[in-house]
Amino acid sequence: MKKIRYAVVGVGHITQNALLPGFKNTKNSELVAIVTGDAAKRKEIARAYHLDPKSTYSYDELETCLRAEKVDAVYLGVPNHLHCAYTVRAAKAGVHVLCEKPMAATVKECRTMIDASKDAGTRLMIAYRLHFEEANLEAIRIPTKGELGDLRIFTSVFSQQVAEGNIRITEPESRGGGNIYDMGVYCINAARYLFRDEPTEVCAVSVSSGDPRFRKVPEMTSVTLRFPFDRVATFVSSFGAQSTSEYSLIGDKGRSEEHTSE
Repeated sequence: MKKIRYAVVGVGHITQNALLPGFKNTKNSELVAIVTGDAAKRKEIARAYHLDPKSTYSYDELETCLRAEKVDAVYLGVPNHLHCAYTVRAAKAGVHVLCEKPMAATVKECRTMIDASKDAGTRLMIAYRLHFEEANLEAIRIPTKGELGDLRIFTSVFSQQVAEGNIRITEPESRGGGNIYDMGVYCINAARYLFRDEPTEVCAVSVSSGDPRFRKVPEMTSVTLRFPFDRVATFVSSFGAQSTSEYSLIGDKGRSEEHTSE
């Protein structure tokens, strides 16, 4: 079987800790190039993953990289507000894209990414791992079997303490920073895949405690989503609370829940 040749674009925390180690545990893909603006990281990662130093490139050299390394697909781990631009560049080069979540900072950017991929005949996928994890697949199967009865309520809390200077809080929401883009997307997607539907109405409120960490983005956001058939989903995502990850799905005959915390 021909292996998919990947170039990894952007080598921040998620890329280095969640993506790159995976290449050692797969038989269908291989890492062939690194693209980053940090010259020191290029050398370090090339050495760690046994890449030829000539297979590392700067962001300006992306198209050269895709052509020279005969890349089939790119993984985009760049900041959220750059997802659109790099997806378009890859698509124009005829290369498929696996883009880290969230897809982009605005609906307009998302549509631009989709259109560019369609026009180029390339595939675009968002790296949302929970769609493939067995626990989540089982969580979806339970309500579809009718075990909870008529689904009525989804609730969730997703929180953590984010350190001063972390890119999650240094980038404003207009550039994809803040708790909704980083954590709230999990709650939104959970409500969608458990209810098997799309929300029709949304209201939200964001607050901050005055902590200097939250000068550019709010500390936390509470959201209510109305779904068809008069179902309701509510969640809170926060960058300033004890690490918590939990949700409950409640029907008229039963409930299921998932909970992890530190």
